[in-house]
Amino acid sequence: MISRALKIAILFFVFILIVGASAYLTLTMIIKSEDSVIVPDLAGKNVVYALELLTDLGLNTKVEGSEYSTDMPKNNVIFQEPEPGSEIKKGRDVRVIISKGPKSILMPNLENLPLQQARIILEENSLCQGQISSIYSNRIKKNSVIAQVPAAGTMITRSECVNLLVSIGVRPQEYKMPDLKGRFLDSAIPLIENSNLILGKIKSVFYQDKPLNTIIAQEPLSGYFVTEGGTVDLVVNRKPGKKGHGYLEGSPGGSFFRYRVKDGFLKKHIRVVLNSFGVSNTIFDEFVQPGKEIWLIIPNNNNTTVFLYEDDKLIKTRVYDGWKGF
Repeated sequence: MISRALKIAILFFVFILIVGASAYLTLTMIIKSEDSVIVPDLAGKNVVYALELLTDLGLNTKVEGSEYSTDMPKNNVIFQEPEPGSEIKKGRDVRVIISKGPKSILMPNLENLPLQQARIILEENSLCQGQISSIYSNRIKKNSVIAQVPAAGTMITRSECVNLLVSIGVRPQEYKMPDLKGRFLDSAIPLIENSNLILGKIKSVFYQDKPLNTIIAQEPLSGYFVTEGGTVDLVVNRKPGKKGHGYLEGSPGGSFFRYRVKDGFLKKHIRVVLNSFGVSNTIFDEFVQPGKEIWLIIPNNNNTTVFLYEDDKLIKTRVYDGWKGF
C-alpha cells in the first residue's frame, strides 16, 4: 500500500516538473519572440517611409551616407545592413545608404521663371548658381530669367554651376535734355515734368546783369541724353532772401497751397516738401482720403519751391517768388 502511494507521489511530482518546464520554455520563447523582429526589405524605399517602418518595428535608422545612382531615384535606399529577413532585437540600428540620384541630369528649363524660383530649382537639383548678368528686355518681366548656360535639355553633372541672364525690365525711354538756360523757373519746371524728368536741387546765385528767376546753369547739360525718371538740378538767379523764420508761420504776404486728391477707393500717401534757401523740409506727410483737399500756408520767400508727391511720385511743383505765388 505504501509502495503504491509512493509511486503515485513520484508520478505526480514528475508531472508537475514536466508542466513547469513546458511553461518555462513556452514563456521564454514568447519573451524572446517579443524582443526580436525580422528586418524588412528597404531597398528602393523612400528614406521617410523606411524611417517610419523601422520606427514602428522598434528599430533605429542610421544613415551611413549617400551615393550617386543611375538606377535608384534620389532619397531612396540603395543598401541596408542587416540584410532583409535577418532577426535582430528591438532597439538595434539598421544602417542604410541613400541615393543622391543620377550624377548627370537633364538641365531644367529656367527661362521666363522668376529668379527666386530658378534658384530653388537649381538647389533642388544640386546645381550651383553661377554668374548672373542683367540686361533690359521688352519681352521678359523684370527679375525673370532670359537665358541660361548650359541650355535647357542638355546633360549636366550635379554640382555644376549655371550662369543666368536676368531681365531688369523695359529699357527706360531716353530724352534729349532741353536747353533751360535763360528760361524763367516757372516755365522750366513744366518742361522738365513733361519730359518725365524730376526736378532736383535748386541752387540760388545772384548776378545783377541777368534777369531775376532765370536759369543760369543746369545739370545734365543741354543736348545730353537722359533717361526717364532722371533728376535735373538747376542754378537760378535770385536775390538773397531773409532767413530764420519757420516754414509754417505764415505772414501777411503768405500764400496758400491747395491740392485735391482724386476720387477713388484707396487713401493716397501725400507728401509735400518745401525747398527754401537750398534746404528741404517735409511740411506734410499723411495718408489722405480720396476727394479730400489739403491747404497749406507757404511763406513768400525769394527761394521757395513746393514739391508734392503722391505715393512717392512727384506730380506737382510750384514756385513762390517774392510776394507772388505762381
